[in-house]
Amino acid sequence: MRIETGRRSVTALSTAAVALVLGISEAWAAAGQPSPWETGMQEMVTELGQSVSNFHTYLVWLITAICLFVLALILVIIARFNEKKNPVPNKTTHNTLLEVAWTIIPVLILVAIAIPSFRLLREQLVPPQADLVVKATGYSWYWGYEYPADQGGFKFDSNMIAEVKDLKPDQPRLLGADNAMVVPVGKVVRVQVTSADVMHAFALPSFALKIDAIPGRLNETWFKAEREGVYYGQCSELCGNGHPYMPIEIRVVSEQQYAAWLAEAKQRYASTDGSAPVKFATAQ
Repeated sequence: MRIETGRRSVTALSTAAVALVLGISEAWAAAGQPSPWETGMQEMVTELGQSVSNFHTYLVWLITAICLFVLALILVIIARFNEKKNPVPNKTTHNTLLEVAWTIIPVLILVAIAIPSFRLLREQLVPPQADLVVKATGYSWYWGYEYPADQGGFKFDSNMIAEVKDLKPDQPRLLGADNAMVVPVGKVVRVQVTSADVMHAFALPSFALKIDAIPGRLNETWFKAEREGVYYGQCSELCGNGHPYMPIEIRVVSEQQYAAWLAEAKQRYASTDGSAPVKFATAQ
C-alpha cells in the first residue's frame, strides 16, 4: 500500500514538474505582454529587439563564466593555502606575471563587452529612413499620439481602460487602452517622444523601446515590427500617483488593415476646432 502511494506521489510530482516546465517555456515564448512565471525578456518582434536580447544572453553567459572562474580560484585557495597545509605562511608579496594577468584580463573582458554594445548603441541611435512618423506625448496620466499631415494630420488621446467589463477579449487588465497606436507591419516607424507636464518614459519591451519623455525636449526612437499583433508597454518613469495607469498599446496590422484604419481615423479624430494639421520636427 505504501509502495503504491509512493508511486502515485512520484507520478504527481513528475506531472507537476512537466507542467511547470511547459508553463515556463510558454512564458519565455510570450510576446507583447507579461506572462505568469515569466523569467526572462519578452519575445522580441523587431530586429533591434532581437539584437538586444542576444546581447543580454551573451552578457549572462559571460558573467556566469566569470563567476565560475572566481569561484574556482576561491576553492583552490581554500584547498591549497589553508592553515593545516601551510602552517608557515608564504611571504611572497609580488608576482609580475599574476599582476599583469589580473590587469590585462579585465581589460579584455571590457573590450569584449564594449565592441558589441557600441555596435548596438549605434543601431539604436541612428535610425534608418522612416516610412511613418508618430509623435507620442506624455500627459498626467495618459498618452497622446499625433500622425503627420501625409497620414491625415490627426491626433488622439490613449487612456487606460479602467473597468474590466470594458476590456476586449485580447486586452489585459491595466495594459489595455481605449485608443491604440496603429502601425503597418514591416515598416520603419520613427517615434518622436515628448511630455506636456512632468517626465515620463515611453517603453515597450517586445520592441526593446525605452526613451524618456521630457517637457520642452523632443527625443526620438524607432522600431520595425516584423509580426502582426498587439503589443503593450507602460510609462517607465515615476511620474506621479497615476504612473501605473499609463499603458502603451501598439497594434501592428497589415498594410490593407492600416489603410482601412487610417481612413476611419481621419473621420473619427478629425479636428473640430479649425486647427492646422499636426507638424513634426525634422530629425537631424
